[in-house]
Amino acid sequence: MPSTRDFYDDLARDYHLLFADWDASTARQAAVLDTLVRRHLGAGPHRVLDCSCGIGTQAIGLARAGYDVVGSDLSPRAAARATAEAAARGIGLPTAAADMRRLPFAPSVFDVVVSADNSLAHLLCAQDVAAALGDMRRVLRDGGLLVLTVRDYDELRRTRPTSTPPQVTETPDGRVITFQLWHWHEDGERYDLEHFQLIPAGDGWTVRRRTATSWALPRAQLTRLLTEAGCTDVTWHAPEATGFYQPVVTCQVRRAST
Repeated sequence: MPSTRDFYDDLARDYHLLFADWDASTARQAAVLDTLVRRHLGAGPHRVLDCSCGIGTQAIGLARAGYDVVGSDLSPRAAARATAEAAARGIGLPTAAADMRRLPFAPSVFDVVVSADNSLAHLLCAQDVAAALGDMRRVLRDGGLLVLTVRDYDELRRTRPTSTPPQVTETPDGRVITFQLWHWHEDGERYDLEHFQLIPAGDGWTVRRRTATSWALPRAQLTRLLTEAGCTDVTWHAPEATGFYQPVVTCQVRRAST
């Protein structure tokens, strides 16, 4: 199976087609994240690292809202597109290609670290998740805020769906249809996903298929890993409360005084 980097390198050109209106989504998601940050840290400006920035869905919206944002992503193509999309909108967004387990930033330099869009689920064991959370904590200042968004895996592990509903996006060339097929492993915890996009091509379709693997990480286990990484005040926020399309978990870094 291709690597996670391969998956997102290939998806980078089409990622905006996952949304009915990508620009509107960047603004809507940033508004939710801004509310959560202000609730914990007060008014900014705050320095933010989006360590799974993709093509800039959250980073661009936060930069527009006045945050000082830096992006990083496992996919060099996605990170490069994030910078280009930001520049096209008159926004400066420096990015780096980086694994979230080994972030290329100095300690204690960010007020907020964000990892959205279920990115953490591509780390397939507790050791890798712990490494990523530990490095996110390392680059946060004392009192800084970590914000993660993940699927509701408690429910999904119970129901074990085999597909996602189709997303239809209107484009100048016609409708683009996106959906996933899920193939659960025997352990009931991990699944291989087949990501399909049907792109209009004359009277027919071009089918783009990509594959990746995810870990359906339960809420209690992620909470425990966050606590073990040195985070405090771990709080889960339901979509009904925030308006975000996935559950959001927030926590803060408290460093021991010397």
